[in-house]
Amino acid sequence: MTINITRQGWIAYAIAAVTVALDQLSKLWILHGLDLPSKGTVPLPGPVDLTMVWNRGMSFGLLSDHAEWSRWLLTGFSAVVVVALAIWARKATKPLMAIGLGLIIGGAIGNNLIDRVVYGAVADFIDVRDLYFPWIFNIADAGISIGVAFLLLDSFLTGEDKLAHPTE
Repeated sequence: MTINITRQGWIAYAIAAVTVALDQLSKLWILHGLDLPSKGTVPLPGPVDLTMVWNRGMSFGLLSDHAEWSRWLLTGFSAVVVVALAIWARKATKPLMAIGLGLIIGGAIGNNLIDRVVYGAVADFIDVRDLYFPWIFNIADAGISIGVAFLLLDSFLTGEDKLAHPTE
């Protein structure tokens, strides 16, 4: 059995690998180099601080009251999502799709697989001040959010192209 992977699929996998590497290297520095857990918050100039938060649940702390079973539930769910996206990525034919899938795959591996298995929670530390709600995230979260934006942009552009050429 041969597995055919498009050029864009390889690009998606490379982006995923870079996203995981940047996410995990930043967390190693935050946790062990800067030792942010013992400091709590490090003020930075501008609208961003470094603030250590361990997210044991989902977005906005959902399921955080049931940390142990939700840890493994979220880890398992993320593994299934990563496999599904990796299968989709191998067939990717457009650059925006490849970039989006790569960022989401890398973010899911960094946050929901590695962090939850190694630490039991996701290490968040980028604290954007002056917003109407608390927003503390990490590189993997940013990858997932930006990746979703790329997939949406790709779908809008593809939809526009179908409207322009309905017989193709």
